[in-house]
Amino acid sequence: MAYARLGQWLSLLVCLLILLKAESHPVELTLVQSAVAKGAVCLDGSPPAYHFDKGFGAGINNWLVHIEGGGWCKDVESCVERTKNFRGSSKKMEKTISFSGVLGKKQTMNPDFYNWNRIKVRYCDGSSFTGDVEAVDPATNLHFRGGRVFRAIIDDLLAKGMINAKNALLSGCSAGGLASILQCDNFRSLLPAGTNVKCLADAGYFINGKTITGSQQIEAFYSQVVALHGSAKHLPASCTSRLRPGLCFFPQNVIPELQTPIFLVNAAYDSWQIKNILAPSIADPKGTWKSCKSGIKNCSPAQIQTMQDYRLQFLNILNGGLSNSPSHGAFIDSCYAHCQIGTQETWMASDSPVVSKTTIAKAVGDWYYNRSPSKKIDCPYPCNPTCKNKEFDSN
Repeated sequence: MAYARLGQWLSLLVCLLILLKAESHPVELTLVQSAVAKGAVCLDGSPPAYHFDKGFGAGINNWLVHIEGGGWCKDVESCVERTKNFRGSSKKMEKTISFSGVLGKKQTMNPDFYNWNRIKVRYCDGSSFTGDVEAVDPATNLHFRGGRVFRAIIDDLLAKGMINAKNALLSGCSAGGLASILQCDNFRSLLPAGTNVKCLADAGYFINGKTITGSQQIEAFYSQVVALHGSAKHLPASCTSRLRPGLCFFPQNVIPELQTPIFLVNAAYDSWQIKNILAPSIADPKGTWKSCKSGIKNCSPAQIQTMQDYRLQFLNILNGGLSNSPSHGAFIDSCYAHCQIGTQETWMASDSPVVSKTTIAKAVGDWYYNRSPSKKIDCPYPCNPTCKNKEFDSN
C-alpha cells in the first residue's frame, strides 16, 4: 500500500514538473556578436544579448521588445562590481530564461500579445541604455556604451523581420522601464512610418523627490550616472535643449514632450522609490524606516502619512506629464510593489491586482488597441485588497 501511494505521489510530482516546465516557457539567449565591431558592448566589453521567442499566426508581424531592469552604476567602483555578474557581462547571463506575464505565449494568460514576436533585452550597461563614451580605461576595461547597445539590438531585430512590423511595443521594467521612456521616440524613428508604435513603462516613472530629511539624493545620483556614462547625447533632445542632462533622466521632464503614445504602469507606493528616493539609508542612519521598508504593513501611522504625501506628489507630477496627450495612458495601483507586468500573478490571473475591476493586462491591451479609456488611478492605501504587496528581508 505504501509503495503504491508513493508511486502515485511520484507520478503526480512528475506531472506537476511537466506542467511547470510548460508554463515556464524557457527561451534561449542570443548574443549580438555583430555589435562588438560597433563598440556596442556590455560594461566588460562582451556582446549585448536578448532572448527572442518568435511570433506566430496573426501576430507574426507584431513585435514586443521588453527591456530588463536592474538599477544603475554611478561610479567606477559600482560599475566594476556589475561586471562580475549578468548586470555587466553577457558572459555571466543565463543561457535560457522563462517568459511569462506580458511575454507569455498562452492566449488565456496574455490575450493581446501572446502570439507576437516577444523579445527580452538583457541589461548590461548600467545606464538605462544611454551611455556613450569612446575612451576605455585599460585599468578597469569599463565600456560605457548603453546608447550604442540599444541601437545595435534594434538594428539586429530589424534585420530579423521587425522592419516589416505592423504593430510594435517597446516596454521595460524599472531601469528598463526608464529606458522605454527615454528611448521611446527614438524607437519610433527606427521603425517604418506605417508601423503602429507605442511604449509601455513598468515601474519606470522615478520622480525627482526629496528624502525624509529634505535632501535631493536621487537628483545627485542620476547626475552622477549621466556624467559617468556620457549619457547626454542619447537623452531626448527635447529635454536636453531645456534642462541639464542629469534632469533629463527623470521621466517627468521627458514625457510632456514625448511624441509617441506611452502607457505607465506603476505602484503609487513603489517599493524601490520608497526605499531609495524617500527613505534611503543615508537619510535614515538610525534605521527608523528599516522595518517599514521591508513591508508596508510594518509602517507606523506617521510613516504611512509620509508615504501618502509621497503618493500625492507622485500623482501630481504624473498627471501633469500625461495631460499633454490623450494618447498616453496609465495604470496606477495603490500597492507596495515594483515591476508588475513581467510576472503572471500581477499581469493577469484570477487574483491579480485590479483597478476599476480591470487587470493590468486588460488595461494595457485596451489602451494599445484603443478599445476604452486608458487612465486608471487607484484610491489610497489600504483601499485595494487585490494588491500583491512586497515583503523584503529587513537585513
